[in-house]
Amino acid sequence: MPLEFIGIDPTTGQSESPTAWVDTETADIVLQSYTADEETRAQCIENTAPGHDKHIPDHETVIRIPAHMVPILREACDAAERAQLH
Repeated sequence: MPLEFIGIDPTTGQSESPTAWVDTETADIVLQSYTADEETRAQCIENTAPGHDKHIPDHETVIRIPAHMVPILREACDAAERAQLH
């Protein structure tokens, strides 16, 4: 799984680092960010698609991406599209 580093939260310090990578084989976007608090998790469960199970599976989680990372996520999406073309 070769990961291409895309970007890190430019406001981060040394200990916190929301980061985005792209898997260049699968074009998956890989994210590291803050674990969502219980209120956010509860809202995700409450506001899910109709007919979808109202729980978060044990193998999944909810993360919160800072809004100022949107340009980095756009870059990650572009890199994922490029990876799919190879």
